[in-house]
Amino acid sequence: MPGPRGPVSSARVNPTFILIHGAWHGAWCWHRLTPLLEAQGARVIAPDLPSMGADATPAASVTLESWARFVADIAESHPGSVLVGHSRAGAVISRAAELAPSAVRSLVYLCAYLLQAGDSVAAAARRDTDSLLAPNMIPASSGITCSLRMEILREAFYGTCSDADAADAQSRLSPEPLKPLATPLRITAGKFGTASRAYVETARDRAVSLAAQRAMQSALPCAPVFTLDTDHSPFLSQPEALARILISIWMPSGSNTNS
Repeated sequence: MPGPRGPVSSARVNPTFILIHGAWHGAWCWHRLTPLLEAQGARVIAPDLPSMGADATPAASVTLESWARFVADIAESHPGSVLVGHSRAGAVISRAAELAPSAVRSLVYLCAYLLQAGDSVAAAARRDTDSLLAPNMIPASSGITCSLRMEILREAFYGTCSDADAADAQSRLSPEPLKPLATPLRITAGKFGTASRAYVETARDRAVSLAAQRAMQSALPCAPVFTLDTDHSPFLSQPEALARILISIWMPSGSNTNS
C-alpha cells in the first residue's frame, strides 16, 4: 500500500489529529483521549458531525457526502492532518480522503468500517453476524433516524468500560441519521488510495466484531495494525494506550508489530 505523501519531518512538526466520532456518538466521546494527545504536543480537532452531539443541523439534511465534505474542509484548513475515524466514521474519512487527497497525511480506522468502493455501512453491519447492532436497530417513525435498544448498549459499546463511564456515555447518545448508513461509498485508487492507512483493532468488540474488522483489512490492507484487548470504545476504556498508538503512527519507530 502507498506510504505517506512526501517526506515529513515528524520530529519537528507537531501532528494534527482530526477525530471523527462514530454512530450515535458526538465529539464528547474523545474527552479522555484529547488531553493525552495534546500533552504530547499534538493539535486535536474533534468536531460534532452535523446533526450529531451538540450540533443542531436537522438530521434529514445530512448525507454521507455532506459529512465527508465537512471533514474534508477541516482537513484542507489543516493540511497534513491524520484523520481518525471511529466505527461508522471509517466511511466518512474514506470519502473525505477522496475529496481532499492532498490534505490528508494518513487515515486511522479505529474499530471502523473500512469499506470497498460501492459498499455501505448498513450492508457491512448486516454481514457481521457477531455484531449486536443490526438486529437491535430501531428506526424512528419518520424513517430519518434510528436508535438502539437500551438493553444492548453497554455490551455493544462499553463492555470493558467502568460502570460510571458506560452510564455517562449512554446518557449522551443521540439518534443516528439513516441515509449516510445506507449510502454506497464512492472512492478511487487514485485519490483515497494514495493515503496511508492504519488500523486499530478492538478484540472484545460487540459492535464491529474482530472477525469483521479483519475481513475488511484483508480486502483493503493497512499498515501498521494495532490490537487492543478492549471494547468498541477504547477512547474511554483504554485512552492512554490509544494515545500511544496514535502518536506512534505519526512518528513510527520502524516497527509495524501489533501493540
